[in-house]
Amino acid sequence: MTLPLNPAFAATEPPPVMEARRWIEGVTFPADRPLINISQAAPVESPPLGLRQALAEAALNDPNAHLYGPVLGLPALREEIATQWSAIYGGRIAPAQVAITQGCNQAFCTVMATLAGPGDEVILPTPWYFNHKMWLDMSSVKTVPLDAGPTLVPSAEAAAKLVTDRTRAIVLVSPNNPGGVEYPAETLAAFRDLCREKGLALIVDETYRDFDSRTGAPHDLFQDPDWADTLIQLYSFSKAYRLTGHRVGAVVAGAARLAEVEKFLDTVAICPSQLGQIGALWGMRNLGQWLAGERDEILARRRAMAEGFKTLPGWKLLGCGAYFAYVEHPFDMASDALCKRLVTEASLLMLPGTMFQPDGSEAGKRQIRIAFANVDSAGIAEVIRRLQAFRP
Repeated sequence: MTLPLNPAFAATEPPPVMEARRWIEGVTFPADRPLINISQAAPVESPPLGLRQALAEAALNDPNAHLYGPVLGLPALREEIATQWSAIYGGRIAPAQVAITQGCNQAFCTVMATLAGPGDEVILPTPWYFNHKMWLDMSSVKTVPLDAGPTLVPSAEAAAKLVTDRTRAIVLVSPNNPGGVEYPAETLAAFRDLCREKGLALIVDETYRDFDSRTGAPHDLFQDPDWADTLIQLYSFSKAYRLTGHRVGAVVAGAARLAEVEKFLDTVAICPSQLGQIGALWGMRNLGQWLAGERDEILARRRAMAEGFKTLPGWKLLGCGAYFAYVEHPFDMASDALCKRLVTEASLLMLPGTMFQPDGSEAGKRQIRIAFANVDSAGIAEVIRRLQAFRP
């Protein structure tokens, strides 16, 4: 007898990164052409020594590190975020407007659970971050695709034509995953104005903000004294301080929204990881200069990727920034088939655009995401060399 299955889960695609990992199972890679895994956007190195020592000290000597904590997170971390964000963005953010989550994916799921239910609609620009789409599918919320076009920067004017009486939110990711593009401040302001006019939530996921190539604040949304009536910001500590395994993210929103968020978090996780929060707080207070160096390295890899693609006939670099290059391939085959061949014929593991676009999307069949955060400039040169040598 087969146990029941929620139909919404049955209709949800499997996790793309796990699917891609299955492509390399049982594959033997030549000694002179080892696998280069550019499929996942996550640091693989350990956090800096000082942060690891802070975690160890807390684990050994802080009894509270092993107990339940406040559902919305450690007060000291919420206060630190409020203080630093207010300075970065030139606005006013209170600790009561900050919540800590088990990673940024949970931040998205949490917020969306308070905003939309079965039959409601949420607008996602395409190419989209697949975990956002998966949560909406599992929640029986209709995803409305917003084609970002050749620039990969979505238009608020185009989004306005998609709003219905069932629309609850618009979700933006900047710097973008998977596209790598950095949304202009004017674009974010236009979406804010649209959402305010229509009574929608504007969710801005800034997981990769620390690797934005621009100087200064990436937008002025928090300078609006009434920002909390429309804006919900998401953030991740995983990329900034290499805390992927500790799962620490954040939501910045109005206090009334966070009262609803608290219901979800108390039910799902009770509280965020205490050790992870201790690590994030230590990082915020001590790793500013180190993080600036990490940003410089990512920007150097971005330049190497952009220069490399100039040497690839037929390939087109659609977007490049933060951890990602999003490209268009020149071959007469769909990107999912191509990416499987690149595993065995070029020892490259990348994700096809079909994982970031609606089913049947012709654009998705031509696109590939390359996550270069864990490949240095020499490794990027080798990726380019293998793509130059590939013949379908």
